[in-house]
Parts: sequence; C-alpha cells; structure tokens
Amino acid sequence: MGETVLRCEPRLVGLAANRALPPELLDLFARRADGALCAFLADRDDLTPAHRRSLVAGGGTDVAVRLARRGLLDARDADPDDVSVLLALLDEGVDRPEWARRLARHPDPEVRARLAGVAGLPPDVVVLLAGDSDVDVVAEVAHFAPLAPMLAADLARHPHTVVRRALAANERTPPVLLAALAMEGGRPAAAHCCACQGPPGRHRDVWCEDGGHQDAVSDIQGAAAANPATPADAVAGLSAHPSMVVRWTLAARDDLPAYVYRELAVDPVPVVRGDLAQNPAIGEDLIRAMATDRAYDVQRRLAHHPHVPLDVLTHLATVARIGPTLLPRIALATPEEIDLLGGSPVPAVRMLLARRTDLPPPLLAALAADPDAKVVAAVADNPALTGAQLRAMVDAHGTRVSSRVARNPSCPPELLEHLVAHAGEVRRIHREVARHPRATGATLVRCLTDERARAVAARHPALDPGTLLVLLDAPDPDVAEAAAANPSLPRPTMERLLAKTR
Repeated sequence: MGETVLRCEPRLVGLAANRALPPELLDLFARRADGALCAFLADRDDLTPAHRRSLVAGGGTDVAVRLARRGLLDARDADPDDVSVLLALLDEGVDRPEWARRLARHPDPEVRARLAGVAGLPPDVVVLLAGDSDVDVVAEVAHFAPLAPMLAADLARHPHTVVRRALAANERTPPVLLAALAMEGGRPAAAHCCACQGPPGRHRDVWCEDGGHQDAVSDIQGAAAANPATPADAVAGLSAHPSMVVRWTLAARDDLPAYVYRELAVDPVPVVRGDLAQNPAIGEDLIRAMATDRAYDVQRRLAHHPHVPLDVLTHLATVARIGPTLLPRIALATPEEIDLLGGSPVPAVRMLLARRTDLPPPLLAALAADPDAKVVAAVADNPALTGAQLRAMVDAHGTRVSSRVARNPSCPPELLEHLVAHAGEVRRIHREVARHPRATGATLVRCLTDERARAVAARHPALDPGTLLVLLDAPDPDVAEAAAANPSLPRPTMERLLAKTR
C-alpha cells in the first residue's frame, strides 16, 4: 500500500522551508508531498539527487524547471519531450545543441520564441530562428542573440518595426547599425508596425498615420537611446524629440555632450529633469542651476548626485524630502567636510551625516546626544553605539526613535524588552523587535500581541517550543506557516505534521 500524499496547507509549507528539518524527515516529506509542496521543497539547499528525483516525480514540469533554474537538475533526468524543462536547462548553460536544433523547428511559435531568448545558441540555430515566419520569434533573436554582422544588417532592414526595435535594444548590435536605427528607425522605412499591418493580436493603443508608424519609430529611437552601445553622437540630436520617453531615456545617459544636458535641464516634463538631476555626468554649473527647480523630485534626486557641492546639499536638505538615507556625496565626504557637516546648525544636515557608519567616536556620541529627535533617529541603528547610548536615546526621545533603536544589531536584550513594553501606539516597534536576533523568548511573546508582528515573531528561533505549538494552530495561516518554519520546532512536532493524513 502506497504512502498517503501530504496535501498543501500552511503548516506544511512552513515545514518545507524549515532549515532544521532532519534528513530522514526530508526523505519522507519529498516522497509524500503533493505537487504544490514539491515546489516549495525545491527551494531547499540540502536536496540530494534522490530528493530531486522524488520532487520531479511528484511536482512535474514546474518543479523540474525550478530545479533546472537552480542548477540542480541533471540533464540526464530531463524528459526529452518536456519543452519547458529543456528550455530551462539550455538557458542555464547545459550544452545540448541537439535540443536547440530540434526546438528551433517546433510547430508552436511560442516555443521557438522562448528558444530565441536562450543564451549561447549555436550559430546555425540563430540563423534559422532569424528567418522564422513568425515576427515574434525573429524579434526575440534580434533582442537577445549575438548576431553576425551580415545577419544584424539584414534584421536592421526587416520590414516590421518590432524586429528593428528589438535589434536597437541589443547591446551586441554593431554601433553603426544602432546609429542608423536611432535616425528615424532605420532605412529603408519599415512596412509594418503593431498599429497598422502587424500580425493579428498585436494591435495596441499606438499611433500610425498613413503608414508612417510614428509611435513605433519613436519606440525604436528610444531603445537605441537607452542602449549604451549606441554612439553618443548618434543620439545627441534627440534631445528635442517630441516623445517624452526618448528625452527621459537620454537624461540617464552619462556620455552625451554638455549642450544636451543643458537642453534637458529645461525640459518641460519634470521626470526628465529629475533623472537628469542624478546623472553623474552633469557639471557643477548645471547642478547649481537645477537646485532651484521646485518641480516634483528634482531637488531630491539632485541631493543624490555624487558630486553635488556641500553648500548646495545643505540648501537641498532644508527644502527637499530626502529622508534618513546615506547620500553618495555624504559617503564621499572628507574628514574635514565631516567635521563641517557635524557642526552644522541645520538639523537636516546633521541627519544626513548621521547615516554614515564610520563616524569618529566623538562625533558619533555628539549625534547620539543631539537635541533633535530626527538626527538621533538617523544615527540610532549605528552598530558602534553602546547599549548605554541607545538607552539614553530612548529615555530622551521615546517612541520617536524606538523603531530605529530596535533595528540596531547592538541593542541589548533588556532594552528590546523595554521598547516593546513602552511601545504605546507605535506598533511598528513590535515588528522591529520581533525580527531582532537578540530578542528573548519573553520579549517575543510580548510581540505576539501585535497582529502584524505575530508572523515575524513566530519565525524567531528564540521563541519557546510551547508557544510554537500554540501558534501552529493559529487561525491566521501566515502565523501557522511561520511557526512551522521555525528551526526551534521540536522534532516530534515535525513528525506529527508529516504523519497526518487527509
């Protein structure tokens, strides 16, 4: 009589991820799991060849593909008729050119299109797919394959804009062809686009007037502009392009002439100026000019520029919503600049400095004792702080800094318990403490009182086994799953879960 199949439910999903599951129980689990559970088990790092074969037998194609993507499926174990598995193995570098040649002639164009996106295809397969009758297959080849110069030139003259757009996005396309595609979509003009005479089902809400393929040509130019292999001088003239998307793409390139950046800095669309503001290629003059741009996100993005002058950054700190993040310019600050920033009378500037983790001890202590709660919160998760300093922060500023203190890996267990006990209405503190590696079992039990922290606490290995057993039967499936995934789950409980029948 065969073994009873284990059906997918939250506790077994959690157990499938439990890293403390003993090998002999994993053997049993892999044999009895249904298809859904096999998929979860396939993500484990301790699978033996026997486990993998059991999981493929129970989970079929989905599990086999999952294992193939992780490099855990032997090509000899693959079903030669399972197209999805063969494609996954080929894409992961398995050297079986005979599979590629067979799939290139598969009757389903979707299979051929998926094959066209596989890396490392034999040259003869690339040529075969490039001549496919289905435009989607050809587009996939144009987008992903390394193409011989003559073949790439042929595709650049393809009558459908979809193929040209794909070729324009391929970084291995010869630069001379990319430059040609950037100029009005290439020559001769394309005959078809998705909005006019393209294949059925490919029509979209795009513009094509009198066969001009206007939107499709803009799309090709945008792809060429985004391609770092396209020569800068070939796309520099697109800074006044009528398509905002093309101009937006240019704003992120760091190899364009200075005049292009000056034109983009006064672009009527804020997102174009916003991307330009963070571009490391713009110079100080343009940075200073853009610092007064109050449009949405421009000043915040400018603050993230790696070479923004400190005086400009000081101004931006007072007018932009930057938040407690380590800015590139702050990370590059010299010791002298650090001292200058630390002595700033502007709390927002000190808050930016507080995100550095390598501050000199005297300056770190000064920021930890800062009278402004936002500055203290910004420095509160610095692991160099002592337990006494962290406690002083909490005593001075309470729940305004407690969440950040709870993220500090150096936070002592007794302070974590204090934070939960005095969390008040700031429920986020429970979640931060629940994931802290130094939280005690007693503190974690307190965290269980918060609905959103319960599943986080249920995964913590410091939670006592008795509490785990209760949580296994919680009505919330996320909590039950988390409890089953806890490495402190007793072995007898694991055995009981695997012995259950339905």
